[in-house]
Amino acid sequence: MSKNVRNSAILSMHGKSIGALLLAACFGISSVASADETDAKRILKAMSDYLSAQQAYSFAYDATLEVVTEDDQVLGLASSGTLVVNRPDKVHATRKGGFADVDMWFDGTTFTILGKNVNMYTQLAIPGSIDQLVDVLRDKYGRPLPAADLMLANAYDALMENVVDVKDLGSGVVGGMECDSLAFRKADVDFQIWIAHGDRPYPCRYVITSREIAGNPKYSVQVSDWKTGTEAAKDDFTFKNATNAEKVELDQLKGAGDLPDNFSKGESK
Repeated sequence: MSKNVRNSAILSMHGKSIGALLLAACFGISSVASADETDAKRILKAMSDYLSAQQAYSFAYDATLEVVTEDDQVLGLASSGTLVVNRPDKVHATRKGGFADVDMWFDGTTFTILGKNVNMYTQLAIPGSIDQLVDVLRDKYGRPLPAADLMLANAYDALMENVVDVKDLGSGVVGGMECDSLAFRKADVDFQIWIAHGDRPYPCRYVITSREIAGNPKYSVQVSDWKTGTEAAKDDFTFKNATNAEKVELDQLKGAGDLPDNFSKGESK
């Protein structure tokens, strides 16, 4: 049966008991958090500078994309994958979920998407840098890469654009790593990011919440196995059609999108 959903267009939780949610709501956020805005911006800038300085990095991730049905039920679609980046213009990403098994390569001129579960692939001519790839995939094709904002050469400016509120929430722990927990608000979305302590301030967890869609769906990415430089995963970033996959147009590549084929996108409320 087809399910009509309102998808948060912002690629990108464990449930809590009602009592726990009410308890959290009662506490609120102290005004002291606002006083730490300068520190929060400094920490985010340090992360951005660290990421842009890495010629090569790789990580594994677990992601959850929430969608809202016509009857206002929030559904979470979980997937896992890997990302390998070589600046300025090489990317290899994978994403595997319950309905899709996808490999993606970018070699500086061509972006290839292979639907391993259907043995079909498509190629898009996108010459340029990783920044250009991120923009074109998001704006032209509506297929953002996992945690795409964090891949930009200047992630800080992209993340801080139109931010109206900043909070430093102190320390948190993600995957056993102690992190700084920061929260930001824009007109249409909120985002929260956990950044590792120490001399490798990489993003451990990144959550975007839409405020324009009923149910406030989220996209979250949790990072693990962070590596840089010579320790990063090796890749030649060139698609090799080892399975004799059929080449098709993008709109014919079924089973490789962010939503199952039996879901259809509806209008935002």
